[in-house]
Order: sequence, then C-alpha cells, then structure tokens
Amino acid sequence: MKEIILNNGIKTIIKENKNTPRTAIVMYSSLNEQEKKPGLYLLLTQLLLQGTKKRNCEELALELDENAIDISFEKKADYIRIKILCLNEDVEHALEIFEDIMKNSTFDNLNKEIVKIKGELTADLDSAKIQAQDEYYRTIFKNHPYGIGREEIIKEIESVTKEDIKKAYDNIKNSSKKIISIAGDVDSEIIIQLLNKYLSDFRIQDINYKREEITRVVKNTVSIIKKEDVNQAQIFQGWIFPNIFSEDYPKIILLNTILGASGLSSRLFLELREKQGLAYNVRSVYESFALCGNFFVYIATEPKNIKVSIDGFAKEIKKIMTEKITEEELNNAKNNAIGKRQFYQETNILEASLKGYYEYSSLGYDWEKKLIESIKSITAEELLETAVKCFSNPDVLCVLAPEKFLQDAGLL
Repeated sequence: MKEIILNNGIKTIIKENKNTPRTAIVMYSSLNEQEKKPGLYLLLTQLLLQGTKKRNCEELALELDENAIDISFEKKADYIRIKILCLNEDVEHALEIFEDIMKNSTFDNLNKEIVKIKGELTADLDSAKIQAQDEYYRTIFKNHPYGIGREEIIKEIESVTKEDIKKAYDNIKNSSKKIISIAGDVDSEIIIQLLNKYLSDFRIQDINYKREEITRVVKNTVSIIKKEDVNQAQIFQGWIFPNIFSEDYPKIILLNTILGASGLSSRLFLELREKQGLAYNVRSVYESFALCGNFFVYIATEPKNIKVSIDGFAKEIKKIMTEKITEEELNNAKNNAIGKRQFYQETNILEASLKGYYEYSSLGYDWEKKLIESIKSITAEELLETAVKCFSNPDVLCVLAPEKFLQDAGLL
C-alpha cells in the first residue's frame, strides 16, 4: 500500500493488485454545508452525468458504455462518493472523461432531471416499507438533515435552481475534505502522473465545519401511519447508537449479528419467524454516520400480529441486555461477522471503497485489520455491558398498518 500527496494536496492511497483486469478509483468528498434545499445534493449527483460542454448526455453515455467505463456519483448522509471503474488500459481515458465531467458539466437538464427524480421518489413511496422507513428516520432524526425523506424532497426539489447547483458543486470541488483510493494492476508512478494531470482542478481546504447537532430522543416515541390498502404491517423500532469512532463499534457489530444480521441463525429470525411464524422478513440494521450511529429492528407481518411482534422485539432486546451470551453463540457470531467482512474487499472497487472510507474517516486505510482483531477479543461480559448501555437509550417505534389493527394493538 502506498500513500501519496498529489500536487493539489489530496491524499491518495494506492493498492497494487497484480493480475486483476479492472482498476478502481474512488474519491470521497465531504459535504461541508448543510443542504440548502432538500434534494439539492441528490440532484447535483444526478446532473453530473447528464452532459458536458464537450459531450452531450447521449454522447457521454455512449462513450462510457462502448469503453466499459463506469463512473458513478453517490450522495450519502455526510459525503459524496465518486467511483470510477475501467479496464487497466483505459485508466487515462476514464480520467479524461471524469475531468471533462467535473470541469464542464452544463447542468442544462435540470428541469428534466427534477421530473425524473420526483417520478422515481413517488414510485418509491408506493412501497409501504419505504413509507414507514422514511417516517422512522424522520422521527428519530427530527428536524435534522439525516431525517429528510422522499416526501420532503418531492415537495422542495422544484425550488432548486441551476445557481444553487453550481454553488454547491463549487463548494464540494474547492473546499471539501477529499481522499482518493485506488486498487488495481497499476503502476504507482504512472497513476500519480495521471491524477496530477486530470484532477488538478480539485482543491482541499481545512474548514472547521460544525455540523448541525442531532436532537436526541429523550423519551420513547411512537409514530403511526394509517394505511388501509396494505396486507402487511411495517414495524421499525430503533435507537441512537455510538458510531464507528466509538470503542463500542466492534461490540455493536456483534450485537447486530446476534440479533438480526446473520440471517437464519439470528435470534430475531429464529424466534419471530421460525418459532412464531410472524413474518418472512425480520432483521436488524446498524448504520454509522458522522454524528452518531443508528440501530433498528424491522419486521413485515400480518396486521393482526403487530402487538405480538413488538412484544417479540422487546423480549429479545431485554434478553440480550440481561443474559450473558454463551461462548458458543459468541464464537459463532464472531465467525459470522468476520466471515462476511472478507467479502467487503473481494473486488478492486470494494477494496478501494472500504480503504478509502477508513482513510477519509481518519481511521487509517488498514483499520479493517484492527477491527477484526478487536472483534476476536470481545468477551461475553463486554457484549452484555454494551447492550445495556446502548439499548437503555429511548427508542423510536414506527408502525404502518390499517387503522383497525393499530387500535387493536393499543397504538391509537
């Protein structure tokens, strides 16, 4: 692994993986300003592939397709991730196209892209699960950018102007923290020359950006969506958790594995699906953001099962907070969690993304090794202590179902 500082000051890490056919280049760029209008950053990332002064939208798409070059822009909660994947011999061609996109995007298809995004988000909201999940985020991250859902974007995105897009883009291009991560069969000296040539317009600036604080949930909160035309109730229950920067992070990974992230062997699956037959889909999810973590459990079940499902969640959470896990289950969870992580670096694009994220987060590109060693060393006592600390926080419960069944469950 090599660490380089480009002429423009951007730190770049390079992993030379010999005898691999495709090279991956990933850039992380922080979002240093709160989104002025919901949907602005989403619209920006979509517009960057809609044509430049040199290549219109159709020409750009055709050139990328004909040369098997994949360039994508992903808007995340705290950053934008840019991915470039191409054949080894086409790295310079890919970077030349990328430079053209970043220097010369016209943003001319603004209105067309707004209509497209609104249509896609409206279609998403046909899903009861997505409606409930958006409401969950809206509630647990009340009045915070993390809680902006599809409805807010649909309502506000038409007010985004080309000037708004350009200002946001200039800020990201010139003032944000950036990290570049590369994995592939590359010559380090050549790739550095190419990056200095084609990425010279990018700048970094040490800005002490203070993110808007999250208003923590101070008491258990219930949010209800009455929806009559559904055959399944959608139930989300979650907590604000520590994030990746916490010493508890490895333990939370194991808690997630034990409760609902390990598929057929997870407690929620065994108890709520296998034993009680409450649902086909039941799981837990843990996410890490810059300001906090988010842990939630989810089930889709027949509306008549709302109360028994919520009680089932409560039983499993109480159990993991009060009963020390057996060594056998602990070891199985460690093996499951570590085994899954091996897939996170299976390809060059995955490896570049993971190492780039760790470097962007100031954890160091080799942090995965440290994480795995930490997971291996966790004891049952430590896991119990972390469960008590984290699940003692107030929770948010969001339920979508027909009104009658919400009443029957005592939620109305």
